[in-house]
Amino acid sequence: MERVIIVRYSEIHLKGNNRGYFEKVFVANMEKSLKGVKHEIRKQSGRYIVENFDDYNVDLIIERLNKVFGIHTLSVAYRVNSDMDEIFYAAQKVCKESGTFKVETHRADKKFPLNSMQISAAIGGRLLAKNPNISVNVHNPQFTVSLDLRENGKTLVFGDYLKGPGGMPVSTAGKGLLLLSGGIDSPVAGHMIAKRGMSLECLHFHSYPYTNMQAKEKVVDLAKVLSGYTGGTKLNVVSVTHIQEEIHKKCNGEFMVTLLRRFMMRIAEIVAKNNGLQCIITGESLGQVASQTVEGMTSSNSVIKDLPVLRPLCGFDKNEIIERSRAMGAYEISILPYEDCCTVFLPKHPVIKPKMKDVLEEESKLNVEELINEAMASLEEIII
Repeated sequence: MERVIIVRYSEIHLKGNNRGYFEKVFVANMEKSLKGVKHEIRKQSGRYIVENFDDYNVDLIIERLNKVFGIHTLSVAYRVNSDMDEIFYAAQKVCKESGTFKVETHRADKKFPLNSMQISAAIGGRLLAKNPNISVNVHNPQFTVSLDLRENGKTLVFGDYLKGPGGMPVSTAGKGLLLLSGGIDSPVAGHMIAKRGMSLECLHFHSYPYTNMQAKEKVVDLAKVLSGYTGGTKLNVVSVTHIQEEIHKKCNGEFMVTLLRRFMMRIAEIVAKNNGLQCIITGESLGQVASQTVEGMTSSNSVIKDLPVLRPLCGFDKNEIIERSRAMGAYEISILPYEDCCTVFLPKHPVIKPKMKDVLEEESKLNVEELINEAMASLEEIII
């Protein structure tokens, strides 16, 4: 008897003739997540079996696989010979000490002398005889003992179905550039897009010395959290200090955030194109702050020439975003009290619904091309 982990995939089963491509990427992502841990992964009838690992690494393997998008459910199982005594022995290990239960059998091995109902009844009866604190409830059991008799003469015996992260395997849906601030929203936006199969690079804007180096390290840590789900990423860091100083010096202060966002989007498109990325992703949520109105987003979008801008959080409220941030493991980092560049020269009353005529008039006071070139010269790349 040996312990194995059953991995069932999510939406991949909906794919047609190109399912093999998605499965290949899916397995590669699992292998990457388990790097450094002894194991083997084998395909078996529309699912995957992780085997030949050390028992003490079970929790570690589950923890890592829970960050691999595409996984629907996981089960830690015992693999035994398809023999009723061996199956019963494994079923005892899965069976809880008390409560209502049922035995559920899937018999892929049609040569086995008993059918599924007979196997369930026999193993269930033996479990009842062994443990007086359990009782059968086939309609609403508190736990289930699952038996999966395979064609190769082996049976998988397991109890729980552990929920996986779902989604599609990362890198099956192209590559995008995430604008990663030090806040709560943008890591969640990246996590959501990665769940749809997109691989990510990140772009962070800083305003040193107005913001300190701890703010930058905070963003590096957030990128590390994301990389746990994406199998690694590159963090691009660009200084916009000189841009903010110029806006503060020459323009109406109420337009600081609006104008800065336009510069950020221009720089983002350049970085994305230079790295072969196909879209820009932001953590904007409609109406959350002054710059995240329809008018503000229209102003930001208008400087983008070729790439789509994805805003996966647009319809979420703050509590929903915080809940997702906690679930992905980013929240405690995001709330560290280090300010990002958007807090520098922040006006008391930023314009909420900027009119394009006024935006363009204020922007005309700046040498846009020169400021962007200076920003690009500060570009730093950090491999996570």
